[in-house]
Amino acid sequence: MISSVNFPLFLAAALVIAAVPGPGIFYVAARTLSGGRTAGVASTFGTALGGMIHVIAGALGVSAIILASAELFTVLKFAGALYLVWLGIRTFREGRQAMPEGVSPVGAARAFREGILVEALNPKTAAFFLAFIPQFIDATGGHPALQFIALGLISVALNTLADVVVVMMAATARRNLVRQPRLLQRLRQGSGLFIAGLGISLALLRRPAAN
Repeated sequence: MISSVNFPLFLAAALVIAAVPGPGIFYVAARTLSGGRTAGVASTFGTALGGMIHVIAGALGVSAIILASAELFTVLKFAGALYLVWLGIRTFREGRQAMPEGVSPVGAARAFREGILVEALNPKTAAFFLAFIPQFIDATGGHPALQFIALGLISVALNTLADVVVVMMAATARRNLVRQPRLLQRLRQGSGLFIAGLGISLALLRRPAAN
């Protein structure tokens, strides 16, 4: 169902985005620093489940749009590409963002529940999935909802893997994690440029189809 041409590009983009030191990574790192490895891992799987809520909701919405109008789906993809450009620029500009403070230690069960809520109630996560995943859906390939869910599962899995790596780093080498702000800055700025460039290339690819 998923285009063999689009999938390698999706996988490369999803890998880079998963490694971006963004709010999700900072959150699980702060949770680990305050509550230990167990709380960090629980929080990570909580955010993964919260992300899947957005994936399922997005799959239903995108499927409905495709069934309603192919032109409307093209507009959605173009708007999503422009959103990725904006997100990349914002990520680059916010490259110096520090890790959050003030996260109080909690048990694993509560960390899991809070992780679900933090991600499920985050409108930026919903906006990102609606902007990113439709770029790689083949509207003529059938079963758009299943395509969205499959790509969403891969994206969530990669994000969760990155979060688990950060949890382990925070639990075993917390000093190194917080004492390398320049590395975090370079990673965020580089990934911001990548996301913006991806959005520009996808937006330009949409233009011939609209003419």
